[in-house]
Amino acid sequence: MSSFRIAVVPGDGIGPEVTNSARAVLAKIATRFGHSFQFDELLAGGIAIDATGQPLPPATVKACQKADAVLLGAVGGPQWDNLPGDQRPERALLGLRGELGLYANLRPAVLYKPLAGASPLHPDIVSNGIDIMIVRELTGGMYFGEKGRRDGPNGLEAFDTEVYSAFEVERIARTAFDLARGRKKRLLSVDKANVLESSRLWRETVIKVAAEYPDVELEHMYADNASMQLIRQPAAFDVMLTSNMFGDILSDEAAMITGSIGMLPSASLGEPGTPGLYEPVHGSAPDIAGRDIANPLATILSIALMLRLSLGLNAEAAAVEQAVNLTLDKGYRTVDIAQASDAPEFVLGTVAMCEQVISQL
Repeated sequence: MSSFRIAVVPGDGIGPEVTNSARAVLAKIATRFGHSFQFDELLAGGIAIDATGQPLPPATVKACQKADAVLLGAVGGPQWDNLPGDQRPERALLGLRGELGLYANLRPAVLYKPLAGASPLHPDIVSNGIDIMIVRELTGGMYFGEKGRRDGPNGLEAFDTEVYSAFEVERIARTAFDLARGRKKRLLSVDKANVLESSRLWRETVIKVAAEYPDVELEHMYADNASMQLIRQPAAFDVMLTSNMFGDILSDEAAMITGSIGMLPSASLGEPGTPGLYEPVHGSAPDIAGRDIANPLATILSIALMLRLSLGLNAEAAAVEQAVNLTLDKGYRTVDIAQASDAPEFVLGTVAMCEQVISQL
């Protein structure tokens, strides 16, 4: 029997509901495959502000550092919107990424065949399916550069600085090339090298790293063009490498064209031996919290990534993904992915959808 310690950070809004579903699926995996999962439930986000006065308590950081992997729900809500920027719930995300050294964010965007009708794109565009892996640099760029306000020639002005080192670009590029090597051996690097000096260094460094991967075809595309082509021909994309800010935008766009942001998982990884952080890409959705209608599949698919990437349990990860596919094939839907033609008895709440996945396992 293998034993693993999982740090669970439910967070705010629907976070507790979807992480409970993920824990239930892991419990089933433990029974079926003979493993043991120990869950440490921790505070972060708005709920941590209310309880401790800070979005990311030191005790949470320490527990996450000792875990084999971290499962995060979501953070934030309107009741904390008026707090200063460095005290908002979202600072917990940046803090965890920084404390754990998580520099690579992997966001697969997959259009499941049974959900093709949920995509907002024309059926002809998605007829060949969508299967994109976006690799986003997570601890550099504008989100972490110098920022502030000052008096300028026209009065008060604000600034945010985009900074990347060659080292930061090299390590995220290698992550992307390694992933591309295991897929279709094609990598698209997205930048704005036509106008940004940081993007020019980005492109130069990616080209340098590409010499280590002669079997992988490298292409470059400007971020604005990439956003258009994602809509025009999403099936043409495989692995996309992007900076922090561009990745934030493009990964949400890719999520939406698959039909629902409630279907897409993510993984944030650091150096080998560092616990990875796994979370659904949707937010805390406070408007539907506590109503048992949130889609748990993104979080369940996030633990499939956890099983594969952090725990080395490939068969278990495949079993979770197959169970999700079977559940969708049988016609079960949550409200965000349901169509008008779906029978009401097949439109399930959070708990019932999780139970269907468990039954397929």
